[in-house]
Amino acid sequence: MTLPFDGAISAFFKEKAPPSVRKAIEKAGKDDILDPSYPYREEMKGKAYDAHMEALQIELVKMQSDIKATGKRLVVLFEGRDAAGKGGTIGAVRENLNPRVCSVVALAKPSDREAAQWYFQRYVDWLPANGEIALFDRSWYNRAMIEHVFGFCTPEQRAHFFAQLPGFESMLVDDGIILLKLWLEVGQAEQLKRFLAREQDPLKQWKLSPIDIDGLGKWEEYCEAIEETMERTHFDVAPWTIILSDDKKRARLAAVQTILRAVDYKGRDLGQIGLPDPLVCGGPQLRKGRA
Repeated sequence: MTLPFDGAISAFFKEKAPPSVRKAIEKAGKDDILDPSYPYREEMKGKAYDAHMEALQIELVKMQSDIKATGKRLVVLFEGRDAAGKGGTIGAVRENLNPRVCSVVALAKPSDREAAQWYFQRYVDWLPANGEIALFDRSWYNRAMIEHVFGFCTPEQRAHFFAQLPGFESMLVDDGIILLKLWLEVGQAEQLKRFLAREQDPLKQWKLSPIDIDGLGKWEEYCEAIEETMERTHFDVAPWTIILSDDKKRARLAAVQTILRAVDYKGRDLGQIGLPDPLVCGGPQLRKGRA
């Protein structure tokens, strides 16, 4: 089988990955959690996950009906490291929702014209109208992290972004938009394990990109960019929710619970929703001590 990018991920694993990361991947069992700082040692069992997610799916449909009927507008930003599980979590949220009400926004690289516009302009075009939900698979925070790490923006452009961001998000909330910012955090060993699995799976190779390959050796640069961004953009009006996603099942439950508890909709059953696990879901302080 021909591997994408000439097997660059396997080569990184064998030749350049930190020894502790390589060892953790080599020793891990099927359901083992690789990152020692994660609060659980094994992934959540499927039956427990399925039972809770089934109840949450009913709540999501009830939430959608209320949003459509009342004209509420909901925006959820899904941010996180590469392979942190954003796509799968978005899939869990919209599994039973009407695509005419709930849309996924996953924007490609800006065109030359978009690059010449006000930075936030192309994102504004995708904000929801009354009675709609918009799930952003990455967002305007590209400038704070990815563009910065790879040198796709100048320091001046990034500074301008941070200067305008508080006003931009405040305007969204002031106009009545319910704005949620979710950050999915995954450990270095688990991230590389997932990349290796994608490399070997013909059905998932499309998920890999040159950015993923180039970013393999930029773990520390990402850490610095993420930490700075969290410190500068955790606003009272638009705070971050951090979800440790080394276990995809726990992460998806926590994400859905966070969304459902943020929207006051008709028939909401807080007992069925439950509280997100505080060991894997909380504020930016949850990232402290992560590898």
